Amino acid sequence: MAWRSYRGDMYVVLVTYTAPVPDVDYALPDHSEWLAKQYEQERLIASGRRDLHRGEVMITRPMSRLKLDAMLASDPLSIRHLASYEVIEFAASRTCHELHEINELLAG
Repeated sequence: MAWRSYRGDMYVVLVTYTAPVPDVDYALPDHSEWLAKQYEQERLIASGRRDLHRGEVMITRPMSRLKLDAMLASDPLSIRHLASYEVIEFAASRTCHELHEINELLAG
């Protein structure tokens, strides 16, 4: 089980803002810095805003759920209670050519 939870599980994280827009906007510079750190640590594949300023979507690299939970708990939006997170777990069986490295990890 530990092998699968590290090697194959990826996540789509739906972030929903739960506070008024001005409060969220005030925290976004810190959140952007946090996102940059996640990319530097090679935890994220993609991220971006959802429509109508409702929240964001993040797609992670393979990692354990415990690591993901710790990562999300360190998000300034979470710390300030400005957002909720819906985590969709999946085991990627295929990726586009640009994500070949992840294909290799999953096949390993």
